[in-house]
Amino acid sequence: MDNSQEIRTGRHCVFNMHVHLVFVAKYRRDVFTKAMLETMNEVFKRICLDFAAKLVEFDGEHDHVHLLVNYPPKVAISSLVNSLKGASSRILRTKHPEIKNKLWGNALWSPSYFAASCGGAPIGIIKQYIQQQQTPH
Repeated sequence: MDNSQEIRTGRHCVFNMHVHLVFVAKYRRDVFTKAMLETMNEVFKRICLDFAAKLVEFDGEHDHVHLLVNYPPKVAISSLVNSLKGASSRILRTKHPEIKNKLWGNALWSPSYFAASCGGAPIGIIKQYIQQQQTPH
């Protein structure tokens, strides 16, 4: 079975929740190198573990990154995003001080982000499944 389709269990729930996240560098500046992306990958994996989440996939380009995260229902996406962006910004500045030359001010990330739930069946199929339930008379 594909690891991204792994059904996980909590104390009172069974879940398989994924979110696709996109973080963009402030002002869409070309700041990231391959070495920086590798550092981010390690940081993001470690932060996800702190949230009992799993970084399923990660990659990026010069000005943005994409993450696919499997997360438990108790995790607020906004809290996860804040930790991911904050920790990666601090660690990138420490391990790659040359990044400061490519930024305006002290901000690495744009304050906004993209998040989309993903995985599982399409909405139309789920709606159809619910409509076909055997309602008691």
